[in-house]
Amino acid sequence: MADRNLPRPAAVYGIDIGKNLFHVVGLSCDGTPVQKFRFRGDTLLQFFARAQPSIVGMESCVGPQWLARKIQALGHKVRLIPVQFVKPYVKSNKNDIIDAEAIAEAATRPTMRFVAVKEEDQVDLQARFLRHSNARQLEIEYSGTLTQRYTVLEAESPRLIDQACPRADHLARIRDAALPVA
Repeated sequence: MADRNLPRPAAVYGIDIGKNLFHVVGLSCDGTPVQKFRFRGDTLLQFFARAQPSIVGMESCVGPQWLARKIQALGHKVRLIPVQFVKPYVKSNKNDIIDAEAIAEAATRPTMRFVAVKEEDQVDLQARFLRHSNARQLEIEYSGTLTQRYTVLEAESPRLIDQACPRADHLARIRDAALPVA
């Protein structure tokens, strides 16, 4: 790591997470920028391993949970901020360094609402729940669609269904179970 990327003492760091790069801005106690730089993933953790423990702010979404746990393990206090609460702190045209500075400033606000850093098992459980919910929703949507298609086919040509679909009786039971009782 180059000497210019050595951490200078900062009260708070803001990290803007990009696709390939992390933009980091360090602010002093009075809120003035101390250092601005960008890193790839492997050098970012090396930087925070060398930095004095401080507050580290990031926008909250799915990706930062892993990074937040790693940075917390290095002794820093991580604050995840919902994206909509960072926008008011962006001072000019949007770019990654300005976003990182806005994140750092938002992380210092005493009335800011933060998202808790989740443990790995909590993230896994949440992902499993979302997968199950999505699968159930798809099952409900497609079940209705299949029932409607079968009803149309049966009305148009019942003999064709008997020949083409040996499990037509099973589809009929599904259709009848889905129809409301009059």
